[in-house]
Amino acid sequence: MTTRKYPHEPHHEQSEGVRPQEKGDPAAAEQVAALESKIAELEAAAAEAKDRYLRLGADFENYKKRARQDQLETIQHASAELINRLLPGLDDLHKALEHSPKGIDQSWLRGVELSVRKLEDAFGAHGLEAIKAVGAPFDPKLHEAVGHEESREHPEDTVVAELRRGYRIRDRVVRPALVKLARRPELATDGSPDPDQA
Repeated sequence: MTTRKYPHEPHHEQSEGVRPQEKGDPAAAEQVAALESKIAELEAAAAEAKDRYLRLGADFENYKKRARQDQLETIQHASAELINRLLPGLDDLHKALEHSPKGIDQSWLRGVELSVRKLEDAFGAHGLEAIKAVGAPFDPKLHEAVGHEESREHPEDTVVAELRRGYRIRDRVVRPALVKLARRPELATDGSPDPDQA
């Protein structure tokens, strides 16, 4: 007869927390399987809810960015409309300065020039800048061609004259520049070759 070394020690089967009569109990196994299935189902639902929450957060951030961009574009559009209506007055001031009569009081002329610069600075504070035209290659997004000039000094389709200044606000063209483009001289009508070609 064998005696246990420590009489208070439970049997090995009981130490694993399973009673001997439950070992082969199919009802208990079904219960465990049902609980494990429910746990897996709840974990999947929690993961799906977390994923939905993260997507919703990202969508909301994108919405806020779009709303800010739309608001900025609305403000820029409104200021562009106002500036576009004021540009003809600025054009007239530039023409008046370019064609000032001889003998005009120079201090008066400097005062008008200063006023024009202040007006241009006010427009500049709203992002308005003149489009580079003379000497630049023709760009239909920035320039509106209204004629040609024969030129041997400039490549074909280079802007050689600006008839009206163009302006843009950042990337948006408020008004294209009216320009004349360089064109290669025609061959002489008598059939003799162009002296530059000889």
